[in-house]
Amino acid sequence: MKEIEKLQSIIDKSEHIVFFGGAGVSTASGIPDFRGAHGLYSIAPEELVSHHYFMSNPKEFFDFYFSKMVYEDAKPNACHNYLAELEKKKDVWIITQNIDGLHQKAGSKNVIELHGTTLKNHCMECGKFYSLDELNKEDIPKCDCGGIIKPDVVLYEEPLDETSITEAIKKISNADTLIVAGTSLAVYPAASFIYYFNGNNLITINKSSISADKNATLVLHEDINEIFSNLK
Repeated sequence: MKEIEKLQSIIDKSEHIVFFGGAGVSTASGIPDFRGAHGLYSIAPEELVSHHYFMSNPKEFFDFYFSKMVYEDAKPNACHNYLAELEKKKDVWIITQNIDGLHQKAGSKNVIELHGTTLKNHCMECGKFYSLDELNKEDIPKCDCGGIIKPDVVLYEEPLDETSITEAIKKISNADTLIVAGTSLAVYPAASFIYYFNGNNLITINKSSISADKNATLVLHEDINEIFSNLK
């Protein structure tokens, strides 16, 4: 496939690569976009994972969260594994909108998690840290002090971490190649970060067209896992 050969050539010649990924990166690992839960609930998923809903309806929040957003048994796929190996050879940074921690599981070190992670949790009262394994997933997770344990996930109505924003923009600005994959670029402000890219090669990988396609050096409307399975 000529597009994959061109992608391989661009990667080989690049020195500073940023991979900007969304939900489509993890679908081959069995993690669906949580918005696919539409129709199963009387309340929209975006409402269920909003800050105000978490504060006012913690039991319902955690019922949805643990059933639709936490995938403890998921394993890294070809995309995650390829990027982890590439990081050993080049300056590679991953900016992810996903909260599953699969890039780290694959071995990547340079990961900026814009929307946080399900793997880390803190008590809202005393700040004590809890791993995902330590949480009671049958009810509202409670700390030893009695406080509710909140996942370190950015909910709707909550701001992104300022340090993560600054670091993401810096890495994108300094990259010579930006790969945008598995995202519709519909979630802001994260989607706006790609406008800081000043490099030579913008690559978009998504099954459907996205706004960034018009400015891309290379557009691939193919399966992400298949593409990265064929890269060296």
